[in-house]
Amino acid sequence: MSIRKRKLLVVDDNKNILTALSRLLELEFDEVHTITNPNLIHNMVRSNHYDAILLDMNYSASIQSGNEGLFWMKEILKADPNASVILITAYGDVDLAVRAVKEGAADFVVKPWDNDKLLATLNAACNLRKSKLEVESLKEKQKSLLEKIDQKYSRLIGSSSAMQKIHETIKKVAGTDVDILILGENGTGKELVAREIHRQSIRNQEMMVSVDMGSLSESLFESEMFGYEKGSFTDAKEMRKGRFEIASDGSIFLDEIGNLSLSMQTKLLSALQNRAFTRVGANTPIEFDTRIICATNKNLRAMISEGVFREDLFFRINTIEITIPPLRDRGDDILELSDFFLTNFKAKYGKNALKLNKDSSEILKNYNWPGNVRELLHTIEKAVILCDSNVLKPDDLHLSKQESNSSKDSPITFNEIEKLGIMKALERNKGNVYRTAKELNIARQTLYNKIQKHNL
Repeated sequence: MSIRKRKLLVVDDNKNILTALSRLLELEFDEVHTITNPNLIHNMVRSNHYDAILLDMNYSASIQSGNEGLFWMKEILKADPNASVILITAYGDVDLAVRAVKEGAADFVVKPWDNDKLLATLNAACNLRKSKLEVESLKEKQKSLLEKIDQKYSRLIGSSSAMQKIHETIKKVAGTDVDILILGENGTGKELVAREIHRQSIRNQEMMVSVDMGSLSESLFESEMFGYEKGSFTDAKEMRKGRFEIASDGSIFLDEIGNLSLSMQTKLLSALQNRAFTRVGANTPIEFDTRIICATNKNLRAMISEGVFREDLFFRINTIEITIPPLRDRGDDILELSDFFLTNFKAKYGKNALKLNKDSSEILKNYNWPGNVRELLHTIEKAVILCDSNVLKPDDLHLSKQESNSSKDSPITFNEIEKLGIMKALERNKGNVYRTAKELNIARQTLYNKIQKHNL
């Protein structure tokens, strides 16, 4: 990769000064351009990418106010907002030069200049421009990344009454900063709802950081969420920001929050209450301004009764609670989602003539969808890939007849009978796991495992 040449523009109406500066600076810069007429600045800046610009403050013999330099500096910054402009000023113009720095100049040097100080000032200005360009590049990359994320996570599909209520709730809460808890079975689209809330919020120009809380161990929780200082533990070779710091000014999505241990819940609660955290190995708290959106497929109220989820954390994270219905309860949304996924996968795999026949549509609509929207997506993608004709027939879907909606009221498997029995027992005991386990004559941990297994 070639190294870009460093360029400098010097603007001064004194030819002797231009000659002196050229001789000094041509050893530091690959190209040194000089002009005496400031009216040429526009063309020079448009035609070149200067690493720094040395600009005199006075050009008219009768005017020594320095305002001309201020005017031309503003013109340069209009043409190139990332330009590093250094003003060359006489002692009497120092106050004006200080004002110019406040309005965008990188620095100023006083005539007669000290060569070493001038070179140091120029190098600092070049580094400043480089940093500005890097920040601009990172912002463009972030914008592109956000657009790709939005494409990946698409929009919320479904016109059922249940989904319309969710859309209405999202519109009401997105413009606020209240903490939100999203509930629903696995695969219902909890992260999609979180991203829609973020997309409609005033924070949508910043990142939404997603964290799978269920994948964090006790030992990694603090370093992942709050970051760490260099040398704070054996493998800490450099400082690293945590998820909360990365998400500052944006949103953070804490998925599977019901999987946190009590110890991890306590640390999270402290951070949320104080809106501040301390990196591992540091002593100074860092404040954060982040929208908190949590999600779980667990019954947190039952977990509170059992003593495995903190009640104060529960009330902290669910100022607004949104429950996503399972796909089997969304009626025609199933076919609407099927058409949406089919359109996407036809384009992806080059099978644009592919269609669902009537029998396949009926099967999709009557299937119980234990894996919800995620299962439907994978079912359609698999069918598109494996189908050998232009029509998706029932056999192409590879769906078990045992999961038909028509059979869900008359269980035909032990798992379904067990799930129904536990649901009824929990209802009778108002979600109290201890009393439910006692009624079913099984250990609480066994019941808790079965609650997880059946997504209750």
